[in-house]
Amino acid sequence: MTKEEQQTGKRLLDLARTAYQRGIVTYSDFLNLNEQNILYDIRRELSYLKVESFGGYETAERQMAAFVPDALLFCPEYPIACIRLTPLHKKFAESLSHRDYLGAVLNQGLDRSKTGDILVEEDEAFLFCQAGIADFICGNLTRIRHTAVTAGRVEGESFFYEPKVREITGTAASVRLDSLLSLAFGASRSSLTGLIEGGKVFVNGRLVTSNGYQPKEGDLVSVRGMGRFRLQGIGGQSKKGRSYVTLLKYI
Repeated sequence: MTKEEQQTGKRLLDLARTAYQRGIVTYSDFLNLNEQNILYDIRRELSYLKVESFGGYETAERQMAAFVPDALLFCPEYPIACIRLTPLHKKFAESLSHRDYLGAVLNQGLDRSKTGDILVEEDEAFLFCQAGIADFICGNLTRIRHTAVTAGRVEGESFFYEPKVREITGTAASVRLDSLLSLAFGASRSSLTGLIEGGKVFVNGRLVTSNGYQPKEGDLVSVRGMGRFRLQGIGGQSKKGRSYVTLLKYI
């Protein structure tokens, strides 16, 4: 581990110990994929409590970890708020990207660890953040690039998000990670092996560095800088012995 990764692991262990010693639920900041992988690695040291994670909606990439003492038999209430960002005047609004929204949020002096995913729709976006900074964002985030915006909280029960996916079907020599990446991103296996060996590929939030790793049906594969997909199904084999697979690629 790098020094920064060691510090992340120490912070997570400290939160776990606090939860156990004080009999309370503790929460981390939002964790990126690398940090979630560190959480997986230290779970074997945390057998004395439950460890869960959530990012505000199903399939969220950035997630908070919750450390729950075994004596507390309830689901943690994550301190996560959802903020809807809409243009003040749609007629004059620019086409804004994820980078635009994120840049405007960080320009408020906020640390990235305090914010989760940003879901960009056609003419609006939904930002997940720590509940404690939601009012600050709503009161101060009034412009993104040249577009005036309004920011308001969305109550959890009224938020519904169905990710846009594209179904990809094809065959693979075997249901190996490099073969699935090749099918999902339309590139050769050899050109993608560097991503796997370079620590940019995660399966269900866990870092995988072996090209021959075989995901299971339902597994979520995330590739930093390229996107993610779910292995939806594995069918029979073709006459040439290749496996039929179905992927759902998030767009």
